[in-house]
Amino acid sequence: MREESQEKKEELHRRKVMDVAVEAGHILLESGAEIFRVEETIERICRHYGVESENAFVLSNGIFATAGNEREQYYAKVQHIPVSGAKLNRVAAVNQLSREIEEGRYSIDEVKERLACIKEMKGKSKPTQVLASAVGSATFCYLFGGNLRDSLAAFVAGFLLYLFVLYLGVPHLSKIIANIAGSAMVTVVSVLLFELGLGEHLNSMIIGSIIPLIPGVSFTNAIRDIADGDYIAGSVRMLDAVLVFLCIAMGVGLVMNGYHRIAQY
Repeated sequence: MREESQEKKEELHRRKVMDVAVEAGHILLESGAEIFRVEETIERICRHYGVESENAFVLSNGIFATAGNEREQYYAKVQHIPVSGAKLNRVAAVNQLSREIEEGRYSIDEVKERLACIKEMKGKSKPTQVLASAVGSATFCYLFGGNLRDSLAAFVAGFLLYLFVLYLGVPHLSKIIANIAGSAMVTVVSVLLFELGLGEHLNSMIIGSIIPLIPGVSFTNAIRDIADGDYIAGSVRMLDAVLVFLCIAMGVGLVMNGYHRIAQY
């Protein structure tokens, strides 16, 4: 009886460790972390809490994890994680938690509580994101050859762009439509400001203004995944980033084509 009771406790412990490890991987993958980082974190948590038979297979939108051998009961867990934007504050928090786990600071129940807190972490406030978009647009406009007047116009366009993204694009539109509409809107704003004489270099104004839409982190992680041999996950992320690039180009191209046709008359 004691042996059976001990086996049940060990089985419950392995299940709890696997659940916690996969939850940590879920948060990382959902927040835009690289594939190798997700697999490494799952492995570290399992190894630290005594689950040596763990195996994890991670894709860009899913985790498949198993544990067990000829002496242990097999346990499997699968989670689907939709491709989403980067949340680097959560990635940093889970990485720090992983280091603290290896230092022996937490029990498995405490780790579960910490992960629940990390999952509820909020990003930057909407006013901060809007202001960052405006400042980033103005800065990149200047870096791409614009002058101070162009940067001021890009500041206005970037400000309006992220108001659109946060309050209309993300809540109500699909990713494709949101990127086409956002890039078209920011191009229209840049053209209007250019025609009003606020800016002098239209190309620099438009380039600077659309920078907040560029999926730089996703594109970089896609390259890193491919370089690490995770070809499927890297290809999916690369396709997602390229799709955004095409949507942005489509939105800008449609407006500029209409603008030049109107200018001819």
